[in-house]
Amino acid sequence: MKRFSIRDAGVKSVRPRDRIKYWNIVPGDQIRLLGDKKNTLHEVLSINRFSNRVFVKGQANASAENSDKPPPSKNYHYSRCQLFLGNYELPPTSKSTEPQVVPVFAKRLGTSSPFWNRFFGRYDWQRFATKTVPMIPHLEGTRTPIPWPKPEPRTKPEPTSYDTAKEEVMKVTYKPPAFYPLAKGLIPRPPPEGQYLRTLYNPHVPNVLGDSPLMEVYLFRELANPHSRAKKHARWLQWQMEKKARYANLLKEELANLDGRSPREAKAEAAFKWRRQLEEEEEALRKQRWKKINDEAALAKRSRRRERKEAKQRQRLTALSLKDEPNQFIPKDMQP
Repeated sequence: MKRFSIRDAGVKSVRPRDRIKYWNIVPGDQIRLLGDKKNTLHEVLSINRFSNRVFVKGQANASAENSDKPPPSKNYHYSRCQLFLGNYELPPTSKSTEPQVVPVFAKRLGTSSPFWNRFFGRYDWQRFATKTVPMIPHLEGTRTPIPWPKPEPRTKPEPTSYDTAKEEVMKVTYKPPAFYPLAKGLIPRPPPEGQYLRTLYNPHVPNVLGDSPLMEVYLFRELANPHSRAKKHARWLQWQMEKKARYANLLKEELANLDGRSPREAKAEAAFKWRRQLEEEEEALRKQRWKKINDEAALAKRSRRRERKEAKQRQRLTALSLKDEPNQFIPKDMQP
């Protein structure tokens, strides 16, 4: 919540420990405000998780001058909001002989244990009212479930002349190279990458790949991401196999030449040599990285020194002043 310039709007937020973790009031709910004698219903427009504020639909200080702009919305603190459960029919009281239909609000809320929804990538839970205002006689002592508001379906705008038609998007424009293998032979492989590059960089070489060869067929290694999770995992598996193979070779050599040792001692010696080799390789790789970092630091230092030297030389030439001497020649356009 940091302002990067004075032009950025000020962001009001509460301390992280005071922020509400699981919100039971979401956009689409209907609420009333504590202290409001009129019991006006408001529809939740949005919520601010950093300041614990609830924004409701409605005009606030709207003027006719800014009629082209959307009216600003009011916001209230989360603690002032009470969820609207609906209109319930209550039995007759001592003051009236007929049942009355009154709005009911949640006075106390409860939730189920939150669980991680892998499909939506979020925490989900159920909310319910443990106490209502006014109290519902036939629901007293029970949990009244409160369904979550359903989001409004997204409206898709009508396509214009700048939009691509669905038929054009669904067209198959990629044509893979056609192979015509013989019944007794294998499927021919595409030409290697080197041949494609030689044909590309040397126009005088006869082109045997066609007028417009498919680049992704030949440069599949360059176009593939080497830092993908699958390739990193494959390299890790290969390194594990290499370590196991190296340990197996050392163990075989030590068991073949016991020299008066027991097999157990030979196995321990092989394990020691194997760990020592791995440590030496890791140390050599670390020193190589240090050398590269030092070389980069030295190169940056030389670059800064060169720039500083050029700046000083430019400053001296700018501040250079010559004395008037008889052998000086002043161009006409510079004469006073």
